[in-house]
Amino acid sequence: MPEKGAGFTGTYRLLVRGKNINENTLLATDYLNHFNEIIMLLEMVPSMPDCFEDCREWRPKSYADHFRDSCFSDAELAILAYDNAPANYRQAFDATVEQMNRLIAEAMPRIKGLIDEGAEGPLQLGVEGVTRKLQSFVDVASSIINGNMDTLDQTQIDRVMNG
Repeated sequence: MPEKGAGFTGTYRLLVRGKNINENTLLATDYLNHFNEIIMLLEMVPSMPDCFEDCREWRPKSYADHFRDSCFSDAELAILAYDNAPANYRQAFDATVEQMNRLIAEAMPRIKGLIDEGAEGPLQLGVEGVTRKLQSFVDVASSIINGNMDTLDQTQIDRVMNG
């Protein structure tokens, strides 16, 4: 297999054929499971506030770390393909992941405050707002992975963050 980050985009496009890795972008949607996990956990918090402790244990995870820790059959190939992904997809993808990680980090103290206040209605609305924004970013990341979008401009970020 070619070296990590050695600029073998064309070679990796051949190697990923028939795998759960996009042949054009060299990215895999499996990484989004990491964010789907926190969305699912957060959605349980309004009805089961004790689940917040599970949310607090969630940590951002790099693409490579996600695959190293996963049972994904082509994990090493996914990591190497990511290292050789075309810059336009990789940069947009990484920027989207960064926005998701920031959103989660900023939301956690607010959600904890609402739990501590025992404010059920505001807690429900707050969690729904965060999970809706996260799901929008997951959708953007999925579009990038699938080659339907190769940029994420500030207007799009603002729309998701304010929506």
